[in-house]
Amino acid sequence: MASELYNDGKHQCIGFCDLTLNGGVQSNQFLVIDGDHCALIDPGGELIYKDLLMSSSEYMRGKTLDYVISSHQYPDILSSLNEWLHDSNCKIIVSILWERFVTDYINSDFHGRIIGIPDAGMKIQLGDSELIAIPAHFLHSDGNFQFYDPVSKILFSGDMGASLFLRYSENVNKPVEDFDAYVFNIESFHRRYMSCNKVCRYWVNMVRNLDIEWIVPHHGRCFKGKPMIERFLKWIEELQCGTDLVTQDNYKVP
Repeated sequence: MASELYNDGKHQCIGFCDLTLNGGVQSNQFLVIDGDHCALIDPGGELIYKDLLMSSSEYMRGKTLDYVISSHQYPDILSSLNEWLHDSNCKIIVSILWERFVTDYINSDFHGRIIGIPDAGMKIQLGDSELIAIPAHFLHSDGNFQFYDPVSKILFSGDMGASLFLRYSENVNKPVEDFDAYVFNIESFHRRYMSCNKVCRYWVNMVRNLDIEWIVPHHGRCFKGKPMIERFLKWIEELQCGTDLVTQDNYKVP
């Protein structure tokens, strides 16, 4: 089921949250449209390609898919790459760190259609608007980006804020209403997959400079409204995670 996150008549943001069934990990995919130009953000794996194509075609009819944009290189993010390249004239946007690795699993005919994002990030022209790739390095992946849409004021946050434990019956397409009750779903993932508290704090300092109304991750429910967003930022800013938690006990020969 598609969810309309934003629509002002020209600019639209659409979310797809229920395409991964039959035991797959729940994930969210996003389509941003400005005029006749479209971008897919974190389109997911081969498992959902046909369903996402069918669901998104309703919105893309008569328009151009300019880009498939990737926060990082993991299979649940980008393993449908060959299909999108084959069935459209889109370009792939991915961290310059992963650009040459991505070429290992796509047809050689498509290599010239990859755009590498420099470590500092960049602006991506989409119709008359821009998406901004902002650094999120070491927040789950070494070369990692998030994508901010200044028109809708949505931050597509990749795995920051993600939950891997929700079922489809748990209103995954609805914003978080009670952060204290929801934090159980995200805590263990963030403690393991975010590299350290220092990087989390740097990220929060950057994000607080943006005018954000939604944080929408690749898995689980979104955070909507400035009070809820600030509640999440305060939590991740204080979280001990990754190498903060490592001791010698984690490095012993079995």
